[in-house]
Amino acid sequence: MSTAPQPVPSRTAEDTLARKSRDADVVSGGHLVARALRSEGVDTIFTLCGGHIIDIYDGCIDEGIKVVDVRHEQVAAHAADGYARQTGRLGCVVTTAGPGCTNAVTGVATAFRSESPVLHIGGQAAQTQHRMGGLQDLPHVDLMRPITKFASTVPSTERVADMVAMAARECFTGAPGPSYLEIPRDVLDREIALEDAVIPGAGSYRASTRSTGDPDDIDRLADLLINSERPAILLGSQVWSTRAHREALDMVRALNIPAYMNGASRGLLPPGDAHYFNRTRSDAFRKADVIIIVGTPFDFRMGYGKRLSRDATIVHIDLDYRTVAKNRDVSLGISGHPGAVLKAVHDAATGRADNRAKARQPWLDELRALEASKTARLMPLFKSDANPIHPYRVAWELNEFLTEDTIYIGDGGDVVTISAQAVQPRSPGHWMDPGALGSLGVGTGFAMASKLVHPDKEVLCYYGDGSFGMTAFDMETANRFGAPYIAVIGNNSAMNQIRYGQISKYGEERGDIGNLLGDVPFSKFGEMLGGYGEEVREASQVGPALQRAREAVQGTGKCAVVNVWVDPREYAPGTRNQTMYK
Repeated sequence: MSTAPQPVPSRTAEDTLARKSRDADVVSGGHLVARALRSEGVDTIFTLCGGHIIDIYDGCIDEGIKVVDVRHEQVAAHAADGYARQTGRLGCVVTTAGPGCTNAVTGVATAFRSESPVLHIGGQAAQTQHRMGGLQDLPHVDLMRPITKFASTVPSTERVADMVAMAARECFTGAPGPSYLEIPRDVLDREIALEDAVIPGAGSYRASTRSTGDPDDIDRLADLLINSERPAILLGSQVWSTRAHREALDMVRALNIPAYMNGASRGLLPPGDAHYFNRTRSDAFRKADVIIIVGTPFDFRMGYGKRLSRDATIVHIDLDYRTVAKNRDVSLGISGHPGAVLKAVHDAATGRADNRAKARQPWLDELRALEASKTARLMPLFKSDANPIHPYRVAWELNEFLTEDTIYIGDGGDVVTISAQAVQPRSPGHWMDPGALGSLGVGTGFAMASKLVHPDKEVLCYYGDGSFGMTAFDMETANRFGAPYIAVIGNNSAMNQIRYGQISKYGEERGDIGNLLGDVPFSKFGEMLGGYGEEVREASQVGPALQRAREAVQGTGKCAVVNVWVDPREYAPGTRNQTMYK
């Protein structure tokens, strides 16, 4: 008996007309999901198919929503996160029940720690089979609740669209984040009269989130900046995720404040801008009299606030009240929208700060000279011709390769940490990294989503060889959906960031346990998928190989893989100091 797949019968014109007539009066749960998603501005879902969720696909076809099907649900969740980061809108991942949900957990947790608005819709066994041991039945809501802002089961078909809207609303309440909805199969498949469905109107159930906080605090902050001799500001990921960068940069320039950026806000100012600083943050925070932290928590990346001078006036601005002044006392805390707060401060200081802004130019000049000195000390590493290739040389070549239209994604441990020493994105939104969860494997989903959102931009993902092995098979998905990107691998055949800590703690004899990988010629992977691949073992060939990869992607419409063999004996400064654990 043949096991070949049988063709799916096509709908006749009569079938289509009959269905349209029927759909004017009744609607299924899956179609209500699609209508609600369209109302929320979702034009793409990322998914891996399963019998519990197929009616959603049928609804998406009718609503004109693109269905991007991947090979692993982790990639689907990362792609939805990447879509949200690149658009500022709701990202959506749809998974089947059981392992479909659990496979997506890492991606949803990454979005949670990164404050990314992602709606995860998951299937479930039919309500009529509740607690009977249905196929792939798990307590999904209990599982997802700790890593989402909102998690619920949809109890009836009548409530499907209403609860999609409710979950989406929660994604944007306060600091953004993910929500989860579990929809039983019989709820999705059931058809109801359209008039019985609760379908909220697009945007009609939302309130403004552009709060400025207490007006007295705005005036107080304006006074602090007017009287400050050595201010400094850190613009965190919320500044980009809320698209508040224009207000932030207007204030920085008007008040002549040195600006540092972290996370998703890297690239808000281009290299060479008079107010762009990136190598002297610790120096500025040690000497500044006023430090403003906007849209980033006092977590491990900030040394839990301990790296800020105790003598400085500290101001913390964040969308979420729970984050403000957590882990460290501050002089002034403001819970509000970064753009609204900074614009209000700018307005309050207008006409009063001109003389002070000019007077603090020596402070900026001091930091600029220090930046130049630190860059000069790094140049021997950036230009190293060592063999094996020094990872700092790769980082330098990547930065030289970037254009104003290149979105840079870092997915890895030590080699990606090192790249942050050199890579300076040229435009807002052109830097993506895993965020505070430190998830490996984000790059493939991020890259695919970025290219789908911005088909005219170049996308480059720099992987460690460990992270590449986690999700790279979905490079085929990127090719299949016309979203090719350049994959560069810093290959040291190890999980080197962890390896260094083990060697330091236990010695050479035990330091290689559980962290060494095989020597894999990953270039063949790109070729296997119909694209370009190249192995690079000489420092002088890194730049030319990148150019060849660019030309190949442009010419073939397929992903290119550049496998760069880097020295496994070189480590990032933070790895040597184990600062991530301090």
